[in-house]
Amino acid sequence: MITVKKKWLLLVLCIGSAAGLTSCKQASSGSAESSYVLMTVAPQDKELSTSYSATIRGRQDIEIYPQVSGTIERLLVSEGDKVRKGQILFVIDQVPYKAALNTALANVEAAKAGVATAELTYTSNQELYAQQVVSEFTLKTSENSYLTAKAELAQAEAQEVNARNNLSYTEVKSPSDGVVGSLPYRVGALVSSAMAQPLTTVSDNSTMYVYFSMTENQLLSLVREYGTMDEALAGMPEVELQLNDNSIYEHKGKVESISGVIDRQTGTVVVRAVFPNEERLLHSGASGVILVPSVYKNCIVIPQEATVQMQDKTLVYKVVDGKAVSALVTVSPNSDGQEYIVLDGLKEGEEIVAQGAGLMREGTQVK
Repeated sequence: MITVKKKWLLLVLCIGSAAGLTSCKQASSGSAESSYVLMTVAPQDKELSTSYSATIRGRQDIEIYPQVSGTIERLLVSEGDKVRKGQILFVIDQVPYKAALNTALANVEAAKAGVATAELTYTSNQELYAQQVVSEFTLKTSENSYLTAKAELAQAEAQEVNARNNLSYTEVKSPSDGVVGSLPYRVGALVSSAMAQPLTTVSDNSTMYVYFSMTENQLLSLVREYGTMDEALAGMPEVELQLNDNSIYEHKGKVESISGVIDRQTGTVVVRAVFPNEERLLHSGASGVILVPSVYKNCIVIPQEATVQMQDKTLVYKVVDGKAVSALVTVSPNSDGQEYIVLDGLKEGEEIVAQGAGLMREGTQVK
């Protein structure tokens, strides 16, 4: 018969035996060699895209200001209308400017009459002077009057031109083909050339300019790749535009210019790409992302999981005689977030640990 004390003793022994078995299993599994995913390095072609935040602008965004003061009499366009160069957008009250033109015309006629009278007097005095009827002083005085009358005519004609221009300015016309922006001023609003806000903006959206910034290092890398700035602009591949809804614009663009001045505050240069916009899908003021492709021929590509970052250095683990041996590599700054392009440090045919490199140790047995 087993007493209560013996039952407790047997229970403790059973628990101890179970714990011992568990520890033995753990020790057995810990001593087993680990398996790793390996890859043999081989050259291939790879295309990577570098993304840059971008802003979209029309080929030209022209702010329209009036050149004369007055109230808006007619508004001939609406927001979003397509307009042609020379098309009338606004008409400012023309009454005072028509009156000013009529006054200028009358002054011109009066000045012409004055010139005619002064010319007759001068001609007559020339004949009388030749006959010694009048003095030289009288002759000179009539000549001066004639010259003054001609000057007054020229001044009146200039005032006429100015009045005609002012009258023409009452018809505010589009300076280029484009699309009308917002219209903050309506019929009856008083406007002038000193306004802080324009009447509207006409955007030439037939082609769009997309601006993005490139760092100094990226610019240097680009120039070194192609040789010169001009060769870089000529040889750069077409770029893509990712819109704000993450879709890719159907037309590709071309990098057209790179600023020659580096911004001291940001350390970047402004790059401009041109995109066609026949469907008017792109709008001035919108934002997006420029995708610049870089094509690498016959290069070595490895997964990022195969690397270890140590400060500014990149390591991989080569497999040499069944053991992991660390090696420094140089990778391209361009990356798709999954793979690296190795510029130096690896050769074709070498074997590396493709996954879990961050957990490796120098000399680890690899199978």
